[in-house]
Amino acid sequence: MRKAWGWFAGALAIVAADQLAKWVILARFASGERLEITGFLNLVLVFNKGAAFSFLAQAGGWQTPILVAFALGAALIVSWLLLRSPGRRMFCAGLSLILGGAIGNVIDRLRFGHVVDFIDLHAAGWHWPAFNVADSAITVGAALLILDGFAHHESRARASS
Repeated sequence: MRKAWGWFAGALAIVAADQLAKWVILARFASGERLEITGFLNLVLVFNKGAAFSFLAQAGGWQTPILVAFALGAALIVSWLLLRSPGRRMFCAGLSLILGGAIGNVIDRLRFGHVVDFIDLHAAGWHWPAFNVADSAITVGAALLILDGFAHHESRARASS
């Protein structure tokens, strides 16, 4: 169990970075305000009541407790997996990022009833849906889990031959 605490500390660092970034954006931007950083990156304050890509954003409020419950359930499962496999570095790094991101967005939903998004990537007039540090951590964490799945499958295939 002691080995897993480093992974939980990593998740806590993600939560802290996410909440700090959101605090700065909320303090300096009005809703919808945009600041161009580069030709492909803006900072913009938007509020997302839904899930990824604003799924269920127009649902009228019932989605918030469901999304909170789902995220907390996922956090419990991820925590159990971290405690169970602390030595699998890529796997646990992915889980730690997902855990930190999920908790960061749950904090927003509990405090505000929505998630604070502020990163706006765009090219040739097309904008990716705005996102935040927590969303980025979840995405990178999911990619690490996929990579770990391939690596873990390869090592099992080599061991059986």
